[in-house]
Amino acid sequence: MDPSRVERIPPGQVVVTDFPVLHAGSAPRIDRASWRLTVSGLVSPGLTLTWDGLLALPATEQVCDIHCVTGWTKLDTRWKGVRVSRLFEGLDISPEARHAVALANGGWTTNLPLEELLSDDVLAAYEYDGRPLSAEHGGPVRLLVPRLYFWKSAKWLEGIQLSSDRRLGYWEVRGYHPLGDPWLEQRYSS
Repeated sequence: MDPSRVERIPPGQVVVTDFPVLHAGSAPRIDRASWRLTVSGLVSPGLTLTWDGLLALPATEQVCDIHCVTGWTKLDTRWKGVRVSRLFEGLDISPEARHAVALANGGWTTNLPLEELLSDDVLAAYEYDGRPLSAEHGGPVRLLVPRLYFWKSAKWLEGIQLSSDRRLGYWEVRGYHPLGDPWLEQRYSS
């Protein structure tokens, strides 16, 4: 393997060329016309975006590697969406806000430190590889947090809630690590 690719593969990971689909239950089919994204919690005044409202925001295209907690890595994935930090422009984030919970369709959640959520490479992604994001891969919108294990990139994103305390998400309360840094192999809580 090309040495420059090896440096991009975290410990315990194997490169795949396909895009595995992993989730508990079946993928919901969410109508874009009724989809909403709500930003709430320790932020004022809060925000609710429709599909058209999201598409009206400046889009970002990025290429990044993704790493699944189950051991696969996919290199050079191509995404399009809106930087999550852009969603917070013009909103007043409380100084007490330290954490975020991504809220997904069906009650799925994942937690992130606020500084991770607001990193420049974090997107509310709606396209993958030049096409609308499929339901199986989290469409119409998924959170994309490429620096952490891929379960932090919540599928079927419908909300982001800011809080002062860390509130563990669906997988985290079931033993997954609260942060999930693939370079530190933070797969599970100790």
